[in-house]
Amino acid sequence: MIKKLFILTLLISTFLSLTISAQNPPAPTRVRGNIEKMDTDSIVFKERRGEILKIALAPNLNITEVFPIKISEIQENAYIGTATLTNPSGKLEALEVLVFPEAMRGTGEGHYAWDLMPGSMMTNATVSQLRSIGNTRELKLDYKGGNQVVFVPENAPIVTFRPGTFSLLVPQANAILTVIQKDGQPVVTRIVVGKDGFKPPM
Repeated sequence: MIKKLFILTLLISTFLSLTISAQNPPAPTRVRGNIEKMDTDSIVFKERRGEILKIALAPNLNITEVFPIKISEIQENAYIGTATLTNPSGKLEALEVLVFPEAMRGTGEGHYAWDLMPGSMMTNATVSQLRSIGNTRELKLDYKGGNQVVFVPENAPIVTFRPGTFSLLVPQANAILTVIQKDGQPVVTRIVVGKDGFKPPM
């Protein structure tokens, strides 16, 4: 009886695990690097560690241009995303700041681990308070469930987004690919790309 109960429990656990897996597909993967070659349905991409990848493009591929703006464009109530590291004094220091277009308010809201570099975090949140310290900024960021204070040094890249076109997808362009698994194969759903050599900093 105990053996039968154990087997039944194991089967139920396996079923639940498979069901949850089916309902929650793997999270998209970010791949950073340079475009090597484009065609109508695939991209050849040199990943930042040097590996050459050929990946299919989704039919509804989203192309987004990232471009630099001035630090003065960070305003109170702006919705931003900032990759950070903890500095020696224990404070979060921005590696970059993305000022989202208003239509993207709420994108990826929260504070979580990021893959820009080891130990980096990402905070997507509303600027509730802003303090200017010369050419630097100190931001209080509010998001659902919490808040963070981030110091933005003078040398941190400040950027925003706008819709892009295939004309940006040229050899050697710096880009970030968003890749999902579809029918067991990797597919690029979004390309964030810089123009004229600009490198997406996030």
